Amino acid sequence: MKQKLVLLALLVTFLEGKAQFSHQQKDSMALRNLYDMSLLQGQSYEWLDHLSNKIGGRLSGSINAERAVKYSKAQLEELGLDKVWLQPVMVPKWTRGQAEYAYVQTGENTTTVNIVALGGSIATPANGLKAEVLEVQGLEDLAEYGKEQIEGKIVFFNRPMRPDLIHTFAAYGGCVDQRYSGAAEAAKYGAAGVIVRSLSHKIDEYPHTGSMSYGELPNDERIPAAAISTKDAEYLSSMLKLDKSLKFFYRMSCQNHADVESHNVIGEITGSEYPDEIIVVGGHLDSWDLGDGAHDDGAGVVQSMEVLRLFKETGIRPKRTLRVVLFMNEENGLRGGNQYAKVAQMKGEHHIFALESDSGGFTPRGFSFDASEAQFEQVKSWKSLFEPYLVHYFAQGGSGADIGPLKDGDIVLAGLRPDSQRYFDHHHAATDTFDAVNKRELELGAATMASLVYLVDKYGFDSPINVPAELKK
Repeated sequence: MKQKLVLLALLVTFLEGKAQFSHQQKDSMALRNLYDMSLLQGQSYEWLDHLSNKIGGRLSGSINAERAVKYSKAQLEELGLDKVWLQPVMVPKWTRGQAEYAYVQTGENTTTVNIVALGGSIATPANGLKAEVLEVQGLEDLAEYGKEQIEGKIVFFNRPMRPDLIHTFAAYGGCVDQRYSGAAEAAKYGAAGVIVRSLSHKIDEYPHTGSMSYGELPNDERIPAAAISTKDAEYLSSMLKLDKSLKFFYRMSCQNHADVESHNVIGEITGSEYPDEIIVVGGHLDSWDLGDGAHDDGAGVVQSMEVLRLFKETGIRPKRTLRVVLFMNEENGLRGGNQYAKVAQMKGEHHIFALESDSGGFTPRGFSFDASEAQFEQVKSWKSLFEPYLVHYFAQGGSGADIGPLKDGDIVLAGLRPDSQRYFDHHHAATDTFDAVNKRELELGAATMASLVYLVDKYGFDSPINVPAELKK
């Protein structure tokens, strides 16, 4: 009897091992099919070509943004999804006006420098603004100088992104406050205006714009804010060491307008088994106006669209409802992300997973997850399936701005993490153009996203019985 039990146990172990191998083999083959389809018959690069070169920069509230809405909706409809619709959202409208102009004056000599208005800034006086300059390294320096030394001057925020941080988004986060809040804080001390060093490791002549806020500052106390290229920031800083009385002149004609209506673009494939469980994949349609928004975030938009196309083309019928959301107004308001989450809550929708691509179309390295320990352990169990594609980075951390409002303590949020070393060369600058995106890298990112969505759809979360034993290891 004992011998029979031992044989039975061995048989069960053998059958379980065979079943586990079968599960892993099927998943491996499914991922291979997704990568093959993206690399051999991908659509993402063609979509990005149109968004970038036929439409261009897509600032919230602009005609180009609405063209992008119409185009992406039409493309999703062509995929034959179960449902495609527009979700209305009110967005801010800001226009740059005529090209900005600036120079540094020392004595009778002037040297032209490259600047751009920060998004949301007011204009300078029609004839421009000229004043002495006070260089500081951050918001915390303002109190040290006080109103006596700041009043009537242009504050020059010159803290660079730290070059010793491998994670470039951490370097960006370390100095973005001077761009976003610099004008509001400097105005409290009577500054006439602010200029901010562009947020990039690269030393070049291209200034990088981005959002800024005056907070609760009254309209009559607001001051103009501009970004200066890194090369010109270095020049200005060196000249200030020689002549602290030099003058800086700049002229901007930007303008804030009343909010206008725009839309999130949404398409979905209804789940075959659990239609009430929703998986979201997305990026943001809007961009800044200097380039054509190819990396930020045209790449994320087309990769997200490609995820649903890959499911359709490879014949994968998702168990759960798979939804692509192309958010509007991430750059200067996050209105689209907030509106989507608000409507989802009103409808009582149950989102289990959301994945965002908003870090450029570079080579994918992996994902970051906003998840519980148990959920992250499950996600890590899939890591070996991505190793053949050199996608090794699975870490707990941030996800994406647009999907952040969905966080409810239960949903798993994730962000695609490409190699970011060149991202801030282009971020918010005139160099964010289609030619800066590599077709193969873009397609690898789309396939990587689709692969993770496939695994989440197949196994879900908090359902250990559905997870093969070898994936729990």
